[in-house]
Amino acid sequence: VIKCKAAVAWEAGKPLSIEEVEVAPPKAHEVRIKIVATAVCHTDAYTLSGADPEGCFPVILGHEGAGIVESVGEGVTKVKPGDTVIPLYIPQCGECKFCKNPKTNLCQKIRITQGKGVMPDGTSRFTCKGKQIYHFMGTSTFSEYTVVADISVAKIDAAAPLDKVCLLGCGVSTGYGAAVNTAKVERGSTCAVFGLGGVGLAAIMGCKIAGASRIIGIDLNKDKYARAKEFGATECISPQDFQKPIQEVLAEMTDGGVDYSFECIGNVGVMRAALEACHKGWGVSVIVGVAAAGEVISTRPFQLVTGRTWKGTAFGGWKSVDSVPKLVNEYMSKKIKVDEFVTDTLPFAKINEAFELMHTGK
Repeated sequence: VIKCKAAVAWEAGKPLSIEEVEVAPPKAHEVRIKIVATAVCHTDAYTLSGADPEGCFPVILGHEGAGIVESVGEGVTKVKPGDTVIPLYIPQCGECKFCKNPKTNLCQKIRITQGKGVMPDGTSRFTCKGKQIYHFMGTSTFSEYTVVADISVAKIDAAAPLDKVCLLGCGVSTGYGAAVNTAKVERGSTCAVFGLGGVGLAAIMGCKIAGASRIIGIDLNKDKYARAKEFGATECISPQDFQKPIQEVLAEMTDGGVDYSFECIGNVGVMRAALEACHKGWGVSVIVGVAAAGEVISTRPFQLVTGRTWKGTAFGGWKSVDSVPKLVNEYMSKKIKVDEFVTDTLPFAKINEAFELMHTGK
């Protein structure tokens, strides 16, 4: 058993608490990882807020991490102690019907136990002050050591800087993949990206890499426009600057609508606007943001009858074990940006400050 520090969420709506936790050794087909770096994501904040119906407390949150394998359980063959890895919240077992289908990346092998906050055998590897602590998204990267299933880990280039590539565990991969995998953006096309946070910037990057000729960023926070343009946005607009709905504004700007749109916020009203901003006959809108429990999307069916397509994406459609090492290589060869997504680097003890920075849009 390893004793180490972790940021524990004891209950919903309260700040994280840095505690000494005990991390049990990995059982069969499990891997214990020393986490070197982790990022914070709105998904962690959503669960912490208490709005997530799958949220269990007390829990160690975090799902954008990178580290070094410390030890492995019986039967683990893909990684060994000392390997550099990224934990994966969407695993890839290679055996389920989802893994065998090229149309999806949604491996379901451990979905039920992962959703309940436990390892595949139904138990937790974390304890603190004599209490069992739940796992989160199969990763729990807000701990100096964590235990994950062996199908939830990708071995990456040992030379990669872990304080950067941890972002490939969720946000950057998600937005980039939404553009290149889910939408399959084409050269010369016109795109609109709603929400210029990390995921939105990654979607812009994907549109640019795919050769889009016009990329319109949409956000209420104009402080984000300069950075969006660095990533490839050709122009940025705020819905607050217009008297009419943003979808009508975009249709006028683009002679009938955009070829591809991306909702990177998790707001059902914006999801509708993103669909309706698409061009009749061929426009494709991708939902990337995760809306709160119980929310529903709506539009007039005529929007779809007249040739628009509504799609969704999880982790950008990447089959995780296969793709994350390749994404790291794309970063190392400077095909994709990652460093530019990092605004602040804080010590682990200041994790609550990191959440504050995220909530203020900084």
